[in-house]
Formats: sequence, C-alpha cells, structure tokens
Amino acid sequence: MQKIVIVGGGAGGLELATQLGNKLGRHKKAEITLVDRNQTHLWKPLLHEIAAGSMDEGIDALSYLAQAHHHHFTFRLGTLTEINREQKSLRLAEIRDEDGQVLVEERDLPYDTLVMALGSASNDFGTPGVKEHCIFLDNPHQAQRFHNQMLNLFLKYSAGTQPQKKVNIAIVGGGATGVELSAELYNAVKELHSYGYKELGGEALNVTLVEAGERILPALPPRISAAAELELKKLGVNVLTQTMVTRADADGLETKSGEKIHADLMVWAAGIKAPDFMKDIGGLETNRINQLVVTSTLQTTRDEDIYAIGDCASCALPGGGFVPPRAQSAHQMASRVLANIIARRKGKAQQDYVYKDYGSLVSLSRFSTVGSLMGNLMRGSMMVEGKIARMVYISLYRMHQIALHGYFKTGLMMLSGSINRVIRPKLKLH
Repeated sequence: MQKIVIVGGGAGGLELATQLGNKLGRHKKAEITLVDRNQTHLWKPLLHEIAAGSMDEGIDALSYLAQAHHHHFTFRLGTLTEINREQKSLRLAEIRDEDGQVLVEERDLPYDTLVMALGSASNDFGTPGVKEHCIFLDNPHQAQRFHNQMLNLFLKYSAGTQPQKKVNIAIVGGGATGVELSAELYNAVKELHSYGYKELGGEALNVTLVEAGERILPALPPRISAAAELELKKLGVNVLTQTMVTRADADGLETKSGEKIHADLMVWAAGIKAPDFMKDIGGLETNRINQLVVTSTLQTTRDEDIYAIGDCASCALPGGGFVPPRAQSAHQMASRVLANIIARRKGKAQQDYVYKDYGSLVSLSRFSTVGSLMGNLMRGSMMVEGKIARMVYISLYRMHQIALHGYFKTGLMMLSGSINRVIRPKLKLH
C-alpha cells in the first residue's frame, strides 16, 4: 500500500491530510501519515488574537489525534531532522519531557510520496538582540507567552507598581500580523478596564508599530495601507515607516537613525523564512530563505516524489515574482497537490498550480476591517471595509473549518462559538 507522508499540520498540511484520508485512507487505498511537532492545530492568522487574549487556544485549538481518527489518517508527533531520499525515509528527532527524560527515541518513517508543509518562521535578519529580547508569533506557545507578559504588565500598571506613565509595547513589522496585533491590544485594554482594571485605559497604552518600508501592509494596494494606517492612528498607535531596527536590548529597540524606541514588551513580526534546518535538506534545492524550490506541479525540482506547499515552498509565478506566503496560497496548493497525487496514482498527467489572488483583508479587532477583494465582475480589485469586510474576513476562517470538518460540523462550531461569546468573558483573563 502506498505510503503518503505529510510533514507539517498547518493550514495546507492538515487540509491535505484530511482530504487524502477521506478519499484514499477511508478505502484502504493508501496509508496517510501527518507529522507535526505539536499536538494541536490552530489557524496561524489567528495567533495575534491568542496573543491579545481575544481567542482562547484551549477552546479553538484542534487535536491532530482526534482529526486523524475521524478522517482516516495517522498522526505522528515528532520533529523532522533529515530526509534520506535514497531509502525514501524521514528521520524524526527524539521526544523528551520537561525534565529532559527521553519519551520516544529517534525513529525513521518510510514514505513513497512526501509532502513538505512546514510553514515559515519569523526572520530576524541576524539583527543583534532580537532572539534574546523579542517575542515571535510563529506558534501558539509564543502567542501565549506574549499574552502572559502583557497581562503582567497591565497588572503592574493597574496596581501602581509600574514606574512609567504608560505601558510601552513595540511591534516590528507592518504586515498583517503587526497591524492586527496593534489593534487587538487596544481592544484588550478596553476589556480589561471593564473587568476591573480601573486605572487601565486607552491612554495608558503606547503601541509603536515599526516598518522598514515606505508604508505598512506593503503587499496590499496603497489606498488600503493608508486606510489601515489612519484607523491605527485613531486608536493611538504610533506608526513609524521607513524605520529600520538595528538592535534590540532589554530596554527597547535601536534604529538606523540612532533613535531609541523604549519598550516594556517587544514583538518581532518582520519577514519570514522556512526553518533553518530546511537549508539543502536531503540535497533538495532551496533558496536564500530556506524554501524548497518547486516546479509548476508543486514537485521539488530534484525529486518528483517530494512535493512542497505553503510558506515553505518557493513557487514562481508565470509573470515574475513568487506565490505570496498567505493562508489562501496554502489552501490552493493543498487542493492542487491532492488532485495531482490522485492523478499520478491513476497514471494521468498532473496539472500546473495556478495561483488565484482573491484579495486580502486585515482585521483591526472590533474597530474596523479593511481590505481588497479580487473578483471576476470587475477589473482589478475592490476596496471593502466595515461590516462587509469583517464578514468576508471571518468567512476565510470558516472556509478552512469546512475543509477540515465539513458543513454540518462547522455549523455546530459556529453555534457553539455564539454561545461561548455569551457565557464566557470577552477576553482571556489568565
């Protein structure tokens, strides 16, 4: 029986494992195995909400083991360390507990078809002090770490033990994560004030958003960037563009111009790269940010039995440039690889992946949502904002849930979410 292994349970990897399980695993036509270093899945675009506390990971995270049970694939907890293409096997690192005791020894996992869906990590570009003093938002653990430190800062301020007149939070990177987190922080302050932090108001928070480029949200049209920046400034965010950070220390950030940005808490959300161990892994072709270079069918250039999807794949666009690292890209790539794997099994020709840009939306918490939608009814894009944009933004997550659970279960989850919004606090307070 054919062994199909998917490494990485992010948006694309988990959707692919689920669909392959439903189509092949259910009928014992192939063994589908998903490998991930975590026990649970959370849609990465929601990490800023975990960080600010407007979403509870304990409620919204999805168990890989449960998903595997319901959709006819196998889940293996583990971290990939190397690929042996000659023997067609993966090496997974040993698993240790918090005390350093070995729970599971190193092991090898054979494959016939391998799909790499490892996603990406923040790129600090070698900036001194960033790893030591800044928090990344690449996974739920890091988001929870930020949340805990944020609550501690607000507690100190509300109790009068904070020496400064404001809580200073600096966010480096004016992409979607940085912009959305900036807005969520002001929502968090408002909710904490209503729950008893009476000394804490919007004026107590000083958020600085630092972007090295000419404008925030550089991947979006200028008019949307301008609209988002205006909304952030209304909230009180200090937006600094064309500002390059050269160093981070315990007191804040230093810029190329010599300015010091004082901060009690710092987030680095500038740039992405594939994990460092991916560089030339298994002799495969990688680019300067460790992404696997793929052909138009999403197979790696040096091995037709290995595919790559999502942020860890470098896929060239016909007109120049590369497929952007977005959740919609991973979703589309997963669908194409699903079809290509099935076609290849049947001896049919594989189809090229064609990226379709459906636009981008940025949520500014409860305050606003702005973005652009690409459609067949118009040339170019349509700018949307307000309630309509918010509905479309939420629908992107619903599409991901439908791909994982189907329409009926997603409807039940929406109902459960509505009930939780009534009976639970609006902000995670612990």
